[in-house]
Amino acid sequence: MITRSKVFVPRDTTACSLGADKVAAALQRHFRVNDIAVDVVRNGSRGLYWLEPLIEIETDKGRQAFGPVYPHDLEEFIGARCWEGNTDFSKHLGLTEEIPFLQKQTRVTFARVGVIDPLSISEYKQHAGFAGLEKALAMSSQDIVSELKQSGLRGRGGAAFPAGIKWQTVLDSESAQKYIVCNADEGDSGTYSDRMLMESDPFCLIEGMLIAGLAVNADQGFIYLRDEYPLAHNVLTEALVRAREGNYLGNNIQGSDKSFDIEIRLGAGAYICGEETSMLESLEGKRGEVRPKPPLPAVKGLFGKPTVINNVISLASVPTIINQGAACYESYGVNSSRGTLPFQLSGNIKQTGLVELPFGASLRDLLYDFGEGSRSGKPLRAVQVGGPLGAYLPESQWNTPLDYEAFSAIGAMLGHGGIVAFDESVDMREQARFSMEFCALESCGKCTPCRIGSVRGVEVIDRIKNGENTDENKELLKELCATMVAGSLCAMGGLTPYPVLSALEHFAEDFEQGK
Repeated sequence: MITRSKVFVPRDTTACSLGADKVAAALQRHFRVNDIAVDVVRNGSRGLYWLEPLIEIETDKGRQAFGPVYPHDLEEFIGARCWEGNTDFSKHLGLTEEIPFLQKQTRVTFARVGVIDPLSISEYKQHAGFAGLEKALAMSSQDIVSELKQSGLRGRGGAAFPAGIKWQTVLDSESAQKYIVCNADEGDSGTYSDRMLMESDPFCLIEGMLIAGLAVNADQGFIYLRDEYPLAHNVLTEALVRAREGNYLGNNIQGSDKSFDIEIRLGAGAYICGEETSMLESLEGKRGEVRPKPPLPAVKGLFGKPTVINNVISLASVPTIINQGAACYESYGVNSSRGTLPFQLSGNIKQTGLVELPFGASLRDLLYDFGEGSRSGKPLRAVQVGGPLGAYLPESQWNTPLDYEAFSAIGAMLGHGGIVAFDESVDMREQARFSMEFCALESCGKCTPCRIGSVRGVEVIDRIKNGENTDENKELLKELCATMVAGSLCAMGGLTPYPVLSALEHFAEDFEQGK
């Protein structure tokens, strides 16, 4: 029987931007002034962003959800004395776990997100935290890497490269010094899963990096965090302090003879530093420019040493794999896309938020079963998947399974799982122009196809818009895109043509003269 009530108010960037801090402060003040035995817990967000700030109250039957509860709703909320089990409040949603948006998900990597106090090691451990590390400490480095390879985990960023093969390469490389680098420079439009994980379950990332260090015999890790995530920075910084105090970082970890520590380094707002070699240059204190490959970072990476580079979600998936076993994780998904991916719904969508599902569902499932269509009420027309370099997909392709190879077959990519929806009012010519303009602004400038091609791309689209030799300029734009794909040094220039060409192919009417 619960004797002291708990009220959960998210401490998440999105929730705070909608008033969660004010809601939490007002509730804390009310409980203190009136000597009411209620604790206000700042948890992470469940990812139901159209319902934030989402207040949850712990009961014997589970957590009751109320939302969105804005500061101006508190008078009614307090008057209803909801923390006493009353549900006579206009924004009562029922049991949190039974909200359809959440109930239909398969939370694996995000199982603790929104559930626990992000900075409580004891709560983290109560929900299987550090169980993977405990098992990893009893395994050989090769056994850890073999488990990862068997799981089928692929990088949850753009390239989807098998994580186990990357780790094996670093393990096999002869070097007295090796590094683990977490790419937390989450810059794709419509993506926020990395931020959510870091703000809501930071010890999961720390544990994943620890296991990676054990796997390849590295004793130093770096988190390259985008500067635009101040709350994630604060939470991670405090989590690292507590992990060191708990002997989960530093020397002789948990009584073993293993050592590992983590530093946070802030990026400076350059999208190109999300590319792994450009990120390494930045970490070394240099200008963020792409390095030619080979050598691969797994052989010659940070400061010239073998380096594992994975993004936040990739590393955060590791503790579950080691704890529950590769076969369990591999049981999710389809074909060579194993496990789950946190998809992020944004743009013109009614129910925005994070949806973790095994690979194999369709884009249509996400847009309508979870997102419930457009926020404007107009028909959806186009969806961009995979960030600003991802293709624009028409309705005819929305039944494509969410699987790496299936998307590649239609000239698209899943990338980091960001999904941005557009209704029928969108001008796809302008979206194509934005893609070229974005590349021109964010290119590191090292290779000519990207640096010059993107600028010429904007000019050619402007000529099409002005009705100047429309057919000839459309052909010229296609040739320019082919040059960028074939000649660019990295994915920045090589993928920019994808949204442009998809807009030309599937929304040709927007490029007609006089449009």
